Amino acid sequence: MIAKEPTSATLEENPPLYPDYLPHYDPLEKIQPVGPFEHVDPGHRADPELPNLLKDATKVFELSPHCGTEIQGVQISDLSPEGLDELALMCAQRGCLVFRDQKYTDIGFAKQKEIARHFGPLHKHGWMPHPKAAVHSAETEEFVIVYDSKEKSPIQFHVDQSPELQPPGLTFFCMLESPPGAGGDTIISSMTRAFERLSPSFRKRLEGLNAIHTTANPIARELRDNGDLAVLRRPISKAVHPVVTVHPVTKQKALFVNSSYTQRIDGWDDEESDYMLKFLFDHINRGQDFCCRVRYEPGTVVVWDQRVTQHSQTLDYQPGARRHAFRLTPLANVPIPALVEEDDGECARDEGRMLLNLC
Repeated sequence: MIAKEPTSATLEENPPLYPDYLPHYDPLEKIQPVGPFEHVDPGHRADPELPNLLKDATKVFELSPHCGTEIQGVQISDLSPEGLDELALMCAQRGCLVFRDQKYTDIGFAKQKEIARHFGPLHKHGWMPHPKAAVHSAETEEFVIVYDSKEKSPIQFHVDQSPELQPPGLTFFCMLESPPGAGGDTIISSMTRAFERLSPSFRKRLEGLNAIHTTANPIARELRDNGDLAVLRRPISKAVHPVVTVHPVTKQKALFVNSSYTQRIDGWDDEESDYMLKFLFDHINRGQDFCCRVRYEPGTVVVWDQRVTQHSQTLDYQPGARRHAFRLTPLANVPIPALVEEDDGECARDEGRMLLNLC
């Protein structure tokens, strides 16, 4: 016999399991950005054999060839500083890591922040809600709450808050309650593989370019959708970042433009910029072969490295179901530009292959 899914009425009658983490807006709240800081990536300190991260692992398996690994049997909250360093390294290598049945959901605001701060100072969001326990706002202002999204938005791959002068590195996304059955997943896509998939000559054209990132459009959408209820804690932010970046630990190159925040290619005419960015956004959106899809259960924690990935939610779950999570977002290094390399002959070989195909 197949069990019936809970109805929306039943779900509405059940109170949330984590009331302190319900979304809260303070219309008077203002925040100060983190400001410049020296970032030393924990991955530099990591043992490449990952002995501290994986010593208690019962199962480790890849979610897809190019992105995503699930680690079972490991509690993030029990990891030593050395284990957290190794988590940073493995996450940089695999893009994202998935942990199930985590005690992390129940260790409280202070301990949750302490673990996330191992990877960098925590970002304070300009308009998304904090936990309801915001009477202690200094304790919760770095938390972003995701709760029962009513808008079924399309797939939109992005990097969280790329207009920061020092954008996010690792990100912690902790699922408190998830919809019953399928849906409400996160798709995470490898930007290192997205860059590798481009032809050699095209890759070289992108290297050396910069793009302007801004929160102007997301803030305009917030004002449009929420009007007088919108809470804007800081002005529009803006930064110029390389189109192709290098990860400070793995030295891998990655595309660093996204459809939420990247406004234009610096120094290009609008038509030229729009044409290039549309191609890159389409390339990312169609990259099913370099992404993975993470399905949630209560107690799932997903950690991804935003310097080498983009992500999108899938708001395809049953209407009325509860999807309740929080996010903590450590900031990292100033993006490192990929240097334009001398031609190693690969471009010529690529052109030769094209000529053979034409023949």
